[in-house]
Amino acid sequence: MYPQSLDNVPVWDDLMWRTLAPLGSDLSTDVCVIGLGGSGLTAVSELLDLGRRVVGIDAVDVASGAAGRNGGFLLGGTVDFHHDAVAAIGRARARRIHELTLEEIHRIAGQAPGTVRFPGSLRIAGSDEEFTDCTRQRDAMRADGIPVEDYAGPFGRGLFFPGDATFNPLARCRALALQNISGGAQLFARTRALSFSANEVMTTGGRIRCERVIVAVDGRLESLVPELAGTVRTARLQMLATAPTREIDIPCPVYARYGFDYYQQLPDGSVALGGGRDKAFDDEWTTANEPTAFVQQYLESVLREQLDVTAPITHRWAANVSYTLNGLPVLAELRPGTWVIGGYCGTGNAVGALCGRAAARLASGDSSEFARLLVNAGTPETH
Repeated sequence: MYPQSLDNVPVWDDLMWRTLAPLGSDLSTDVCVIGLGGSGLTAVSELLDLGRRVVGIDAVDVASGAAGRNGGFLLGGTVDFHHDAVAAIGRARARRIHELTLEEIHRIAGQAPGTVRFPGSLRIAGSDEEFTDCTRQRDAMRADGIPVEDYAGPFGRGLFFPGDATFNPLARCRALALQNISGGAQLFARTRALSFSANEVMTTGGRIRCERVIVAVDGRLESLVPELAGTVRTARLQMLATAPTREIDIPCPVYARYGFDYYQQLPDGSVALGGGRDKAFDDEWTTANEPTAFVQQYLESVLREQLDVTAPITHRWAANVSYTLNGLPVLAELRPGTWVIGGYCGTGNAVGALCGRAAARLASGDSSEFARLLVNAGTPETH
């Protein structure tokens, strides 16, 4: 049973989590991971598998940013629809990246049992023009052997993607954090990184001496890593959720209007709905992370007028994410011994995990297929 009224708390939060303790002394380790969202926690997990000692820190807590406050979609591919990705980076790269994201979704399900469901997802066209675009996407996916089906039903016309999934992103991150702690990682909340290099991270709670650093932060990334100013830009994404209802049956996550609106129905019947960023683009390019009346009113109009849902709204929340110029994530050694990942363009659940895994391997002197596919796309040198 979710609380009936919460201010900027996501529907995913059952309020049962005990915040991790802050760092209170100097430490030494092999690798320090800054950021305990999905990508950072995946990096920690991979580093443990590689036999490395790991310390992870977060300025607030596990998945306190977009990793625990997003729409709960696990989608194949990057932010670009497949035909657009093919045009931008080539067929072979786009196809393989899509395959790796689908594989990563199953890996996430294995790491956090019970948090992931596999109902597929829908892309619904908001216009005849977008329906034509759906046709282009379908043809490109079929040409590359990626599962896709035409859809025509109560939500409109578009495409169905049987390989996609949905999950509770906050529960997944909390489960992974506890696994990492059990595996030997030292994780600390309420510990802000003040400065960092390959050999040390200075924090509000002490100095962490290390051999490598992985910065795994999405929203406000350009504030933490000034080298990325002009390469990534922070935006605010907003959502709301209702009390459980059976007045509608949404069988799987839905993307609409080119992905600017998105919604799903949770197992208890609650409807979680987000989007509307394009309705206030200038205002939503911001590091502020509180819901706004304008976007929330738009989301409520979608809920009431398009979905015909009358259930009371119980949650309204927002989070920051960062966007890159080319739609591909940052995955780069921006300083010697310091790897930076982020810029997931609002679709970081699977892509972010892949970046975390790749950064862990690269920081350990190993290779990464995913990193080779990106070819450092999203870094300053590519723009």
